[in-house]
Amino acid sequence: MNIHQFKVKDAQGRDVDLTEYRGKVVLIVNTASQCGFTPQYQQLEQLYQQYKARDLMILAFPCNQFGGQEPGDDNDIQQFCQLNYGVSFPVMAKINVNGLKASPLFDHLKDNARGLLKTRAIKWNFTKFLINKQGEVVKRYAPRTKPGSIVQAIEELL
Repeated sequence: MNIHQFKVKDAQGRDVDLTEYRGKVVLIVNTASQCGFTPQYQQLEQLYQQYKARDLMILAFPCNQFGGQEPGDDNDIQQFCQLNYGVSFPVMAKINVNGLKASPLFDHLKDNARGLLKTRAIKWNFTKFLINKQGEVVKRYAPRTKPGSIVQAIEELL
């Protein structure tokens, strides 16, 4: 099973079939606008600009499950990301990443890349999942891991 078997919603509520990203390296990140890690949006955008021509895609999934740090609606989130960080990669519809209402995509990601001490649950905003061109989860990165520090892993998959 890989991420290409899932559909997610974009910020306008439209279905996005993840088969669109077949043949691309994908970095999936759960994000929040009012988090200490929010400045990572800038590094994510830099990564995207540097590698999009080589088939890197970054997908942000806003989530309000950690300290209420993503209180806005999808429109508010889009405006925030564009005005403050010039984000040009897709910022999808707000989702849950843990619990009974968790996105099936995130359940899949958590099942295939455990966190510290082999925990399944996502502990905070800006947890990152690196996906290879075949849609398989390669690695999970902690929120503290700066996007710029995973360049080598991305280059190896490109």
